[in-house]
Amino acid sequence: MHLTATTQFGLEELLADELYALGADITHVGSRAVEFIGDQRLLYETVLWSRLSMRLLCPLAGFYAPDERALYREVGRIDWSEYIGPGQTFAITAVVNKSTFEHSLFVAQLMKDAIVDQFRDRTGSRPDVDTRHPDIRLHLRMLENEVIISRDAAGDSLHRRGYRQATNDAPLNEVLAAGLVLLAGWDGKRPLIDPMCGSATILTEAGLIAQRIAPGLFHQGKFGFENWADFDADLWQQVRAEAEAQRLEEPQAYLAGSDIDPKVIDQAAQNITAAGLEDCIRLSVRDVKDAAAPAAEGPGLVVTNPPYGERIGEEAEMATFYKTIGDALKTNFQGYEAYVLTGNLDAAKTIGLKATRRIPLFNGPIDCRLLKYELYRGSRRAPASGNLTPSPGSYT
Repeated sequence: MHLTATTQFGLEELLADELYALGADITHVGSRAVEFIGDQRLLYETVLWSRLSMRLLCPLAGFYAPDERALYREVGRIDWSEYIGPGQTFAITAVVNKSTFEHSLFVAQLMKDAIVDQFRDRTGSRPDVDTRHPDIRLHLRMLENEVIISRDAAGDSLHRRGYRQATNDAPLNEVLAAGLVLLAGWDGKRPLIDPMCGSATILTEAGLIAQRIAPGLFHQGKFGFENWADFDADLWQQVRAEAEAQRLEEPQAYLAGSDIDPKVIDQAAQNITAAGLEDCIRLSVRDVKDAAAPAAEGPGLVVTNPPYGERIGEEAEMATFYKTIGDALKTNFQGYEAYVLTGNLDAAKTIGLKATRRIPLFNGPIDCRLLKYELYRGSRRAPASGNLTPSPGSYT
């Protein structure tokens, strides 16, 4: 079957690699989406194992719709009894770009009317719409009036893992958190530190990677494909059992996080426990200026998402705060690589280190950069002669 996995901007190539490792035949890597071919087992495994997919869509029809009449007519030509069974509810998610239709809600309503009218004409009754917990979630994408209609295999966004029990004011999306860890090139073995961990989403996603835990195992309720007519319950149970058998119980890496707010650390501990990683991740209450690398663990990574300072009048406060981050990295994490996701590039200049990579990403609607810093011991520059040695604490 042809499938499309959607993701966040900047994670497309990583998603393609992830799907390829699962056995997918990749056909196209686009903006925020990867198209591929696979069988029913791969569909189940993708929903269960993908750390970078937001949605997994199974296209069922495509057509051109220049106006309302054409859209209604083409939707009505699909035999919806093949996809919505007796007594099942449905919902429609619509995304419209560069089309004569201006509003996605209007497009979704028109598609709903065509489906309902078909059932009413053929059977005398109609399926109900349930926007919160539908049995069948349909997805309409319209780009320049070219329409693709798909079934949503997950039924809900896959970033909602199910382990998150409590959050702070600005929780990091789980897919983006996993993406940060993978963009940093983490091998699942080196130490990974988040000195501003918040609700510990980065650390939790790293822990799931290290311990070979499928994120879909935490999902609450049914996935969308479990309500499809061709659902294979035996195959699904087999795929789940195989995933559960891969979990590693012994901690595979040193993972640690800290935050200045004790209440936030309590929330982080709840999330980590819900993910079954309480023996794998260390937490502490600590100001970022006091964060330090573990002496006995060897060089590792810092991956963190500090506040951006979005309220008016916070410019000076943020500049000072980011300077503190830079001072802590320089002094306490020599030999490490640091990856800092920020939506405040002006404040990031006060970190005082030269970024060797600047990866464009979005945190929700916020245009961000993932900045990589190489925290060398001493100076990166070669000494002028063989008799000179670099002075400790010197950075370029």
